[in-house]
Amino acid sequence: MTKTKIMGILNVTPDSFSDGGKFNNVESAINRVKAMIDEGADIIDVGGVSTRPGHEMVSLMVSLEEEMNRVLPVVEAIVGFDVKISVDTFRSEVAEACLKLGVDIINDQWAGLYDHHMFQIVAKYDAEIILMHNGNGNRDEPVVEEMLTSLLAQAHQAKIAGIPSNKIWLDPGIGFAKTRNEEAEVMARLDELVATEYPVLLATSRKRFTKEMMGYDTTPVERDEVTAATTAYGIMKGVRAVRVHNVELNAKLAKGIDFLKENENARHNLS
Repeated sequence: MTKTKIMGILNVTPDSFSDGGKFNNVESAINRVKAMIDEGADIIDVGGVSTRPGHEMVSLMVSLEEEMNRVLPVVEAIVGFDVKISVDTFRSEVAEACLKLGVDIINDQWAGLYDHHMFQIVAKYDAEIILMHNGNGNRDEPVVEEMLTSLLAQAHQAKIAGIPSNKIWLDPGIGFAKTRNEEAEVMARLDELVATEYPVLLATSRKRFTKEMMGYDTTPVERDEVTAATTAYGIMKGVRAVRVHNVELNAKLAKGIDFLKENENARHNLS
């Protein structure tokens, strides 16, 4: 049975929109990683720069040195655990320092557009890369068409640099450089991103989109069940992984949806 991968979020920042400051020392980070592994995480995504929606430029204000100081001690402490480690960074210097320690995946919120050395570094260490759709929100064509054009162009550049197709993930970038209507359009047409045949990661956890789904004001933690609904929807659309805060809830739900999807496919094949 195909298993949807669960990526657990570990923010080692003081200012994340959801859990800023909770895990920004090594001891608390280690404890959280152990808990997420027990809850069913396949991947741990370590982020040292806030990427909270609506604050895209905040990430550029954190110095390279500060990002290194936040991320490297945590990565060094957890890299030996029985789980894949991803690092959420758009800087090739941070990526290389982490890859030297044994990190498996680089999660680049700018898809290689911010740092043109990123693809060469990832290829050098034979690692995986996640390319997230981002931008300034200004576009001359409909959002899905622009997203597909941009991500496929960057995936092509990644392949030229030596990263094989099966190690290139695409992320539609829910919560980044999109209006509410554009986010809804992207979600409705996730299958078009899946049709590129690159593995797709969906990252909606606790974001504005899930708040909009509920239709009333909520704290980020109160959006976990609705996040799980997007997990189920994404799996049915064909996504291969989800990036979430509440690992236990989404891991259980994904297991059930994976089973139902496999069952449906098997019965269609019989008929």
